[in-house]
Amino acid sequence: MAEILPLKAWRYSHLLNQPIEELTSPLFDVVSAKQRETLYRNPYNSIHLSVPLGTQPADEAAALLQHWKERGIIVQDALPGIYVYYQYFKLSGEQKEYCRKGFICHIKAYDWNERVLLRHENTIPSAVNDRIDLLAKTELNSSATHGLYTDPEFALEQYMDESIKSPIYETEDYQGVRDVLAVIHDHDVIQKFMDVLRDKQVLLADGHHRYEGSLEYRKRMMAQNPSHTGFEAYNYHLMYLTNTESDDLRILPTHRVLQQIDMSDEEFLQRLGEFFTIIPKEDPVELNEVIVGKKWAFGLYLSGNAYKLRLKPEMHHLIDWEVPQEVKDLDLTVMHYFIFQCVLGIDPEVQRNYSRLSYERNFTTCIRQVDTNASRLALITNEVSMEQVKKVCYSGAIMPQKSTFFYPKVICGFLFSSIKEDEFISAPAACL
Repeated sequence: MAEILPLKAWRYSHLLNQPIEELTSPLFDVVSAKQRETLYRNPYNSIHLSVPLGTQPADEAAALLQHWKERGIIVQDALPGIYVYYQYFKLSGEQKEYCRKGFICHIKAYDWNERVLLRHENTIPSAVNDRIDLLAKTELNSSATHGLYTDPEFALEQYMDESIKSPIYETEDYQGVRDVLAVIHDHDVIQKFMDVLRDKQVLLADGHHRYEGSLEYRKRMMAQNPSHTGFEAYNYHLMYLTNTESDDLRILPTHRVLQQIDMSDEEFLQRLGEFFTIIPKEDPVELNEVIVGKKWAFGLYLSGNAYKLRLKPEMHHLIDWEVPQEVKDLDLTVMHYFIFQCVLGIDPEVQRNYSRLSYERNFTTCIRQVDTNASRLALITNEVSMEQVKKVCYSGAIMPQKSTFFYPKVICGFLFSSIKEDEFISAPAACL
């Protein structure tokens, strides 16, 4: 099934003499405008490779990357390795410290129809095109996507636990998460990682746009190469892999915020009432609490007024999208079908790139956007469970876009992965 490979990572030189926390950055799709302003002030921060500036950002990133290599700002590790990456964190309102354990490696960029790597949500086309252009110009993965494999035996954990005792980096990131990176160079241990994944399917948890960018780039290069073998560097992608069976794998909800709607509040509520039971709430702060554990329940904050929505069960069968039952049963399918399509009249394909719709993980930010009139309404939802993600992936279907927020996010800047042929460890070389 999944073919993974070690890599010789490019990392910041110790001669740069800057703390690693000043060089790391959030992923391109979660970094805020304010964070960008601060990070861009450091000429060596990783954001210059992951979210480059300029009128031709991909060209700017390629030129900067070459400059960094020539000046020794980043240097390539001498030996191939599997990079162990642990993230220690707490959730709001909880005392428990979680530790999400995983490792970073190269993985072949499998086409979706090969059913080796499985996706669970839609992508937004414009974001994919940006990633393809950046990859084509730099031949560099500036950050790892997040994949999931299933191993009830936890066969690799003993090797990761041993490795993490000798960290390369240890720092606290913008999320308040403690990130620790280590590396395994032992050939026999690396082979065990490759052997375990060889029998696995991988579920793509986070980074659908970056992975699809690698996949489309691979297809483009295959078409241009009549001597294609499958071992070329362009076949591979950088991924952080974690075990679905871990108790420390957390998924947080992603709420929906609409800047405006083409109807009055009264008409919107009247049309919602055809499908939902609507209960007014005095305090919007309660909205994320009153829906916890309740199927097909949502919080609505509309023009300063709070409501609890719950789908009338007899309405559920009306969903006529051609998707498996596993997808029809999801809260977000109910939201996108009944609220966005039936009530607001927004076609499913239009929803994917709808300019008036934004996605927000932070509940307080949702409320503030409505209170400040920056948005007309916020829809508050529950998180998706790991079991739901697995069921959808194995069914071959996909969820609505931005269905999951795996927490914490991987950070950018610990390492970079080259897919230049002379900087890449091929499968035959890795098995020597």
